Amino acid sequence: MDKKAPWYYLVLLILAGEAVFILPFVLPRIFRPTVLDLFELDNTQLGLCFSVYGIVAMVSYLFGGPLADKYSPRKLIAIALWMTASGGFVFASYPSLGLLQTLYGFWGFTTIFLFWAPMIKATRVWGGEGSQGKAFGFLDGGRGLTGALFGVLGVFVFSLFITEAEQSSFADRREAFQYVLYTFCCVIFTIGILVWFFMKSGRDEREIQLERITKKEIGEVLKIPSVWLLMVIILCAYVGYKITDIISQYANEVMRYDEVASARVGTFFQFLRPTAGILVGLLVDRFKITLWLVFSFGTLVLGGILFASGIIGDVTPYLFFLSVLVVGAGVYAARALYFGVMQKGKIPLVLTGTAVGLISIIGYTPDIFAGPAYGMLLDAHPGQEQGHQNVFWMLTGFAFVGGVASMVYHRMYGREA
Repeated sequence: MDKKAPWYYLVLLILAGEAVFILPFVLPRIFRPTVLDLFELDNTQLGLCFSVYGIVAMVSYLFGGPLADKYSPRKLIAIALWMTASGGFVFASYPSLGLLQTLYGFWGFTTIFLFWAPMIKATRVWGGEGSQGKAFGFLDGGRGLTGALFGVLGVFVFSLFITEAEQSSFADRREAFQYVLYTFCCVIFTIGILVWFFMKSGRDEREIQLERITKKEIGEVLKIPSVWLLMVIILCAYVGYKITDIISQYANEVMRYDEVASARVGTFFQFLRPTAGILVGLLVDRFKITLWLVFSFGTLVLGGILFASGIIGDVTPYLFFLSVLVVGAGVYAARALYFGVMQKGKIPLVLTGTAVGLISIIGYTPDIFAGPAYGMLLDAHPGQEQGHQNVFWMLTGFAFVGGVASMVYHRMYGREA
């Protein structure tokens, strides 16, 4: 019989799960036009920073996964938060491109090697035998709500120091964004303290830890067919998730919103994540979780086609928001589900970290290629709708492949009771 971890265990996991990515990803997503301007970057250069992160992350997935099967998730997560927050002070100094790329490499280590697999394993522990959909749905939905609230906080702090973004000087806007970064450094560090002292599952951690990981365990994981399918599914879903990086830029360049208004659109998109995640968490354990994964990719294909077709522009604001809703529903439902199907795929709990590490080596390669690919497609048609359409055609293609892979997963594992 599973011993259920307390409710605040999941709350701290949710806070940590989003806080660790605020600096490298969430703020540059919400404030993308501002970040490009203040750091004096083009889309390709920012994409290359994400690529450096992704390259370090690939190595970190491989070695960090087994680490999560050997050490306490609570301690690894807290240390990751503190190290990530320390990098934020470098970020706030507006470093050169070379130093910025080095910083993103550092964040690739802190957020993945020390953090990613422990977070997934801790979520499986909270979900137990019968609530995996709820656990991962609430995790991603809760992270989305946290990210959206952090976005609101960031926009609020930014707006405190500038009244009209377009009329403020470059120096004033730089100073305002510095305050945003300092605020989140403090928030992340504080969450790390709370995790260290209070995120305890109530069960003997030796039950879910191995004394050491050998080639035998790695080979055992690689023999599981669901592991290989999840590599493809997560890769395609994550290409979809990376599209969230340019939603605020689409609002700025195609819909003609100013910097503050486009940041609000990015924040609005963040609020779709908790809605999708929480709905998934409440519903999927009563139905076939693998079939819901298929539906999520179908929704993403539809949303990609809406944007790629070119029918959305500054004269169709309602269609823009409807399409944002469709893409957001598909992206965030897939994110909430793809690790939730691990139990259906017969992946042992004690080997979760190793499995997550191996799956992620392939599944999260979009951290390497999606950013530069999107950046090059946008820079080929700077400020024009054509570049954005090409990005969404790329998204549509990957979503279709992900839908096929998830359908195979459902046929192999989803029909069992």
